[in-house]
Amino acid sequence: MVAGLVRKMGWVGVSMLVRWLLGWVLGLRLPLLPAASPVEPPTVSVLIPARNEESTLPHLLDGLARQSLKPLEVIVVDDHSSDRTAAIAAEPRAGLPVAVLASLPLPQGWCGKTWALHNGVLASRGELLVFLDADTEPGPDFLECLVAAHQQLGGLVSVQPYHRTEKPYEQLSLLFNMVGLMAVPLGPGCGVAFGPALATSRADYDRSGGHAAVAGKVVEDWFLAHAYERADLPVSAFLGFGRIAYRMYPGGLRDMVVGFNKNFATAAGEVRWSWMLAVLLWLSGLFWAAWCLPASLLGWPLVGDRAVLSNALVYGAYALQLLVITRPVGRFAWINLLFPIPVLFFLGVFLLAILNLERGKVQWKGRTFSTR
Repeated sequence: MVAGLVRKMGWVGVSMLVRWLLGWVLGLRLPLLPAASPVEPPTVSVLIPARNEESTLPHLLDGLARQSLKPLEVIVVDDHSSDRTAAIAAEPRAGLPVAVLASLPLPQGWCGKTWALHNGVLASRGELLVFLDADTEPGPDFLECLVAAHQQLGGLVSVQPYHRTEKPYEQLSLLFNMVGLMAVPLGPGCGVAFGPALATSRADYDRSGGHAAVAGKVVEDWFLAHAYERADLPVSAFLGFGRIAYRMYPGGLRDMVVGFNKNFATAAGEVRWSWMLAVLLWLSGLFWAAWCLPASLLGWPLVGDRAVLSNALVYGAYALQLLVITRPVGRFAWINLLFPIPVLFFLGVFLLAILNLERGKVQWKGRTFSTR
């Protein structure tokens, strides 16, 4: 029976089917932050590093003011901003105790974000530390669910926010979002951490070495997870669909290219290659699907079946898959149907990241960081 199926589909068709099925396995295993309420919730300090975030910070602070679980304090650490970040953070919000802390001069060997959070922790008083990026937008029950998850799991608990897109160029981030999630294990004790939203007890933070242990790391979340594991502390990660969102790189296409370039160049060596191999197999099928339909229509080079109908079916199968598996990850609608466009964008940024690895440095928010 199997041999008959292979003869009918051909090896190319069978290979494509296997890669497509692999996409379902990788894309449907992404766990969401569960809905729960903490038992006797601890005092919570929310720490926010902010560098030139005047356009994003109000969304976060307004969201924190609406939380069902009220934080003890919110500390915004102004990382030498040149805009109105500090002034906006200092604006009064009903029921939200916000303090603005000016970051000290950046010492050698530290990154701006790790230095800001290190000093924020020193100034905080809560039993539980919650680190939130300035562009995150928490729903009303986010802190409640995050604290409950931490009570159950301990160690370091992180959440990858839902990617809210507004402008057409933001849709190009489709594959970066999916590959970044598909290439790592997620869930309780997975050993992976996402920097936009993390929770830890003060005791575990001190035991791991905290941000001082990852002072010079641009992608500090990966290495913070390692620090917790070295201290024999669990590290867990979830998706934030329905709980917390963010809008990445609202400053334009250039910011998005540089941002993803930075992540690629600095975190490439941290990916678990057993997972990445599976992702590469899926990507190879997606890339082939992006090529096969226009190739069959325009007479471009093509291995295997050149029939337009069969290639349209392959294209449609991948478009349908993307529509389903991206739903809890981000707002990607029409771009799923035109997925060859984000495929080309992904490949272009990937090549730039390789060049930055060779150069040994990358720029981000006016600072130069090493990729080695």
